[in-house]
Amino acid sequence: MLDGWAKPKIDPLLGVLAERLARAGVTANAVTLAACGIGLLAAAVIAAGHPLVGLALLLLSRLGDGLDGAIARINGRTDLGGYLDIVLDFLFYGAIPLGFVLADPAQNAVAGAVLVFSFYVNGASFLAYAAVAERRRMETSARGPKSLFFTTGLTEATETIAFFVAFCLFPASFPLLAFIFAALCLYTALSRIVLAWQSFGGKDMPLPAEADEGRD
Repeated sequence: MLDGWAKPKIDPLLGVLAERLARAGVTANAVTLAACGIGLLAAAVIAAGHPLVGLALLLLSRLGDGLDGAIARINGRTDLGGYLDIVLDFLFYGAIPLGFVLADPAQNAVAGAVLVFSFYVNGASFLAYAAVAERRRMETSARGPKSLFFTTGLTEATETIAFFVAFCLFPASFPLLAFIFAALCLYTALSRIVLAWQSFGGKDMPLPAEADEGRD
């Protein structure tokens, strides 16, 4: 929900940094991999009981996650880059709650499991919608150029990072915050399912080959 507000404010700075990195020969895929590695290190540091250090690494990781797309816009987007970006984002999103679970299993395990479950459902609703939208050749520019059809929702990247920051600043409140965020994620998934029902509820669109045959 907040991505549309945050993107215009962050993109100019990312563009300047991306131009410098691109001129230095840094590739978007290299930044994607580095950002994921830093994010996993953040989760490990959180698991070791240092959430504020983890917060600094987490924010650095998300800076890299924004830079890779900006570099790709300069050097040219690729299917591999888009694939790596979405897969490693999901890896990062699962790793941070896991870090808090490992830091204090007795307090955080149930809430962390519920949160990861909500990520699973929300991610499935996002990717399945994108797959069907691609089959129907649907397009959107709601969040700028993307490798996949991007459906907006109540919980997007900005909300996720905001909750992750809150986890690090208030680790004792992780269970409460995690349950709240899980509820928001499940609401987003439900709203996307309703949208899919409205968008795809009619007759199936023919596959591209089938559509070509129909014109012969």
